[in-house]
Amino acid sequence: MEQIKASTFIFGFAAIAVSALLTFAVREAAGKLGLVAKPKSDRWHKRPTAMFGGVAIFLATAIFYAAAVPKSYESLVIFSGSTFLFLVGLVDDLINIKPYQKLIGQLFGAAIIVGFGLKLPLTGLELVDIGITVFWLVGVTNAVNLLDNMDGLAAGIAAIAAGALAFGFAANGQYAEFVLVSIFIGTLLGFLIFNFNPASIFMGDCGSMFIGFLLASSVMLGQAGGRSRSILTIIAVPVLILFVPIFDTTFVTIIRKLWGRKASEGGRDHTSHRLVALGLSERSAVLMIYGFAAAAGALALVVGRLETTQSFALIAVFTIVLSLIGVFLSKVKVYDQRQEELASQNNAVFAFLIDISYKRRIFEVILDVLLITLSYYAAYVLVTGPLDERANWELFRNTLPLLIVIKLFAFLVSGVYRGIWRYTSVSDLITFAKGVVSGSMLSVLAILLLYRFQNFSRAVFILDGFILLFAVVGSRIAFRVFREILPIPFPTEGRRVLIYGAGDGGEMVLRELRNNSDWMYQPIGFIDDDPLKKGKMINGLQVYDANGSLSDLCRDKEISEILVSSRKISRERLAELRELCRGSNISLMSAQIKIESLDFE
Repeated sequence: MEQIKASTFIFGFAAIAVSALLTFAVREAAGKLGLVAKPKSDRWHKRPTAMFGGVAIFLATAIFYAAAVPKSYESLVIFSGSTFLFLVGLVDDLINIKPYQKLIGQLFGAAIIVGFGLKLPLTGLELVDIGITVFWLVGVTNAVNLLDNMDGLAAGIAAIAAGALAFGFAANGQYAEFVLVSIFIGTLLGFLIFNFNPASIFMGDCGSMFIGFLLASSVMLGQAGGRSRSILTIIAVPVLILFVPIFDTTFVTIIRKLWGRKASEGGRDHTSHRLVALGLSERSAVLMIYGFAAAAGALALVVGRLETTQSFALIAVFTIVLSLIGVFLSKVKVYDQRQEELASQNNAVFAFLIDISYKRRIFEVILDVLLITLSYYAAYVLVTGPLDERANWELFRNTLPLLIVIKLFAFLVSGVYRGIWRYTSVSDLITFAKGVVSGSMLSVLAILLLYRFQNFSRAVFILDGFILLFAVVGSRIAFRVFREILPIPFPTEGRRVLIYGAGDGGEMVLRELRNNSDWMYQPIGFIDDDPLKKGKMINGLQVYDANGSLSDLCRDKEISEILVSSRKISRERLAELRELCRGSNISLMSAQIKIESLDFE
């Protein structure tokens, strides 16, 4: 076995080298022949970049598949279908065929797979399984194609997904499949040498369609021989392995439909683009998405080896986190104000959903139903062990609906649904605690009256309360956590302003200015009368001494306006500031009045 592993790693490293050489050759040839992607308004790159990197990926994979991979009926079928999709993508790169024509090509490729007997064994009904398999192959192929929107993103995510597949094949003893996927990873890494930011070559549709189809169909190799124990595992494992392209495609499709745009059109509204809009660099955004993909791949490997109820619980937690991220990213502005107003006027469905997302109450209730379920399940498992005993499972199943209703009622009465997540504070945490405690007490009382608490464990309900409180608080402050993790983008345009007052009020003003770029204000720093604050940093901006030469500071920093955030300023000091601003032709404004007037506008 060790010799087998060693030979596989040798093949993988050789594939990296060959793929890199082929990518270099294709890049040079594409440059000489003028086969380059030129910058467009709906594309991310800013300079002409060589195309057809997918040719190098395909050739390197084909060479090593022919020379090193033990052949099987399934792998021959899969590689044949992937080759056909490579040719469809190549034609699209050369003559730019229409979306429906690409779809027909993808359906032909899927027909090759199902026509030779490969399918996802989900329902046991052949026609239904064939339909699901075709949908899976076409969907993932298009997902990877859409994911190819930033340097190194599609190739890197595909390599991570293939890595999860390789681990699964190795654990199952599927040597031929392990070698095939390992070589595929090598070809992707070799291409990434030239494709990672800043990219000097793009893969094109010939690359993205080949990669997407090979990944989607290779997942079916893991279902051979009935290895999966349940339908959940069959569905969850491939979805988690390819979570990033599936999530991005679903997210972009929904958002574009709401905006009245075609899902097949290019755009700068993908997950990666929204992360950059939040302040991340392109590299950081891509690396963060790599991290999401790695986490999903690891979860897929774990889910495939757990019992069904445990798998459900893990997938539910992952879904909650994913939903919070999706809601957070959907609020990032990538369209201008005119497009937003036009969409809301012309699309009643869009306007309705925007109103719902603003109130977020339906989403909160659904989220809390999941949190209550998971907390109760986790408490039961931690106290009594896995719910494989019929008695424990019956108690859990019979009481769960009752607990959900009681705790939602307690949340409603306690005021949990009155707050706005973005402004969650300590007082809100007290409200959440009241809701959880009252819900737990009412739940215990109800079970005592209905079941006399026979066969129930008090420890379960105590632990359930702690877990639920942590979950509710964590979900409500999620947006603030995301915002703290991600860097706040510094405005680079607009009136240059100093904020008078380096305290809580000044920090709040800074956040308001940065969160509302439409106001066209560029914060430069703080000024404060306290000499001990001089030279300190607040959210990346320096605090200057207000007792020094303010006129020189304003001139050096090209300041257009001073916003006073502190109400403690004396009349004498305010008069001095007015005189200074009048002499330097600088505006002086109370930050509170200014922000309220801007909000009103």
